[in-house]
Amino acid sequence: MVFVFFWRLFWGDDTNFQQGQISLTTIKVGLFIRSGRCPLTACFDAGLKPELLDKASFKFGHRLLDHPALSLESLSKVIPALPKQQVMYSKGLLSVEADFEGTFKKRPEDMSVAEVIEQIRERDSYIMVSQPEVDEAFKDLYAALLSEVAGALKKKGIAGQVLEPMLYLFIASPNSVTPFHIDRYSTLLMQFRGSKTVCVHPQWEPRVVSTENMEAYATYNRTKLPWSPEVDQLGTHWHFSPGEAVHIPFMAGHHVKNGPNDVSISMSIIFNTEESMVWRRALRFNYAARRRLNKIGITPSPVGENFVRDWLKSGVIRLMDRSAS
Repeated sequence: MVFVFFWRLFWGDDTNFQQGQISLTTIKVGLFIRSGRCPLTACFDAGLKPELLDKASFKFGHRLLDHPALSLESLSKVIPALPKQQVMYSKGLLSVEADFEGTFKKRPEDMSVAEVIEQIRERDSYIMVSQPEVDEAFKDLYAALLSEVAGALKKKGIAGQVLEPMLYLFIASPNSVTPFHIDRYSTLLMQFRGSKTVCVHPQWEPRVVSTENMEAYATYNRTKLPWSPEVDQLGTHWHFSPGEAVHIPFMAGHHVKNGPNDVSISMSIIFNTEESMVWRRALRFNYAARRRLNKIGITPSPVGENFVRDWLKSGVIRLMDRSAS
């Protein structure tokens, strides 16, 4: 039954499935899944710009449209088998100013994820799947993406391993909205079905997210951010479709609007680096120090302006973490 849900999700109905009219591409994809092979030579095209990672948003291309992990057969098996806490979903259209993280803390009690999938074309719904790479079907894909991210970071001159990498899948109804938020990691967002527009704002722009709100968000103390239409004048609107991808820098404010004509399916690989972890710890330092310093008329210097200063703040937090462990 779940297989039929995903057939409808990808192809609109199950007529061809019932009549046995499965395309050669689908058959090949199934063979790739069963053999465990990955028909992948490169995940991204030359549009991926290492020098702009965590500096500015940009659009580029990906080569994963026919990857077996994202086929009908694979998704129909993977999503229902994942632990419940990894599959989050909501119903009803969200607004840009809604609390993105708070939305998924409570699942709809009157609908299962299978019902959401079955009705996603007709009912406004949003499904977010974290860490599908724990399933065997995604392991080769995850390894290939991770290798290319590591190579891009090396070209940028960032030493060390890719930190805290994971995949996210997003399946959403036409016209659905991902509310305005910031991420505590870097993102490469890839489109597989439908279209969407993502508005990405400058990374450390206080007119978009104030320094106080950014520090609170980074430390999980306040996750609903103020937003107004005027803020979008500072952002870049990227329109992208299957085969295209967008880079969203660490802590850059953004929101997403799906196109009106089809269900949207996208996937992202998220990650941190030694550089972004310095920023995260510096944001923690500022959040902890701000109240005390404000009492004596001092305001902490914003993160992102001076890396040496951020590195020193990060070092204080690392020492505190070590002494507490």
